Amino acid sequence: MWARLAALVFTCVAFSVAAHGTHLSGGMYDWCMFCWVFSFIGTLLVLIVELLNLQSRTPVSWTNFPITLACYAGLLCLSASIIFPLYFVKGYPNNETRDYRIVSTVFSCLATVAYLVEVSLTRARPGEVAAYMATVPGLLKVCETFVASVIFVFISNPVSYDQHPALKWCMAVYCICFIISAAIVVMCVGECTGFLPFPFARFLSAYALLAVLMYLSATIIWPVFKFESKYNSQSRRPSYCSQTRDPCDWDKLVIIAVLTGINFLIYMADLVYSARLIFVRT
Repeated sequence: MWARLAALVFTCVAFSVAAHGTHLSGGMYDWCMFCWVFSFIGTLLVLIVELLNLQSRTPVSWTNFPITLACYAGLLCLSASIIFPLYFVKGYPNNETRDYRIVSTVFSCLATVAYLVEVSLTRARPGEVAAYMATVPGLLKVCETFVASVIFVFISNPVSYDQHPALKWCMAVYCICFIISAAIVVMCVGECTGFLPFPFARFLSAYALLAVLMYLSATIIWPVFKFESKYNSQSRRPSYCSQTRDPCDWDKLVIIAVLTGINFLIYMADLVYSARLIFVRT
């Protein structure tokens, strides 16, 4: 309860200060505002439902929904805590507007910590029987979908996967794994896993293995076809990239490669934990 109240206050201060005194606009500012407002509204709904004891009347699994929301909110606030100072604080002169931006950044970081504390307090402990989204594999599913969403943002602006069939395969990997992971999260939150015609736990392990193999291929293919001079004439960072504050097209390709590797490691951890769950239950 205290972690949620703290997150509620911190996100409220972050977006209120940003809206009042930062004098900003544009896509990155809109994204940061969305992160704070979405997290604030979601946390407020959770607090209202629990204070009024309406858990049994909600159309979702209340053992899965709060921790899923807290995990997504933590990742969103983390992204805002990184993006906001990089774009709107770094390099700007000291004045009152910059002070407002620093305050929003500080409270965004505090909100991130509050959500991480909530997730840590509500996640399942080793050997404890709990809802799937409270386990490590469930939380990893949230991270997988979040990282894939960020990949989609960078890979589509500009479109950077249509130069070669191998790159289209990478895009297919991102889409397929995102859709399945998101579907698993939705099924768990909506308590629909019992309608599957096969054991849910074994499906999770089989999917984790498939996703690891697919992401392994993308982790290798993307850098080869984007940074190898044999396939791409722009194998080095152009000089104009250092003259702009926003990530240039080449930087976005590097970010995609790094995020692909990160998601590969997340799926590897998911596979290990999912296999352990099956063996423990057996």
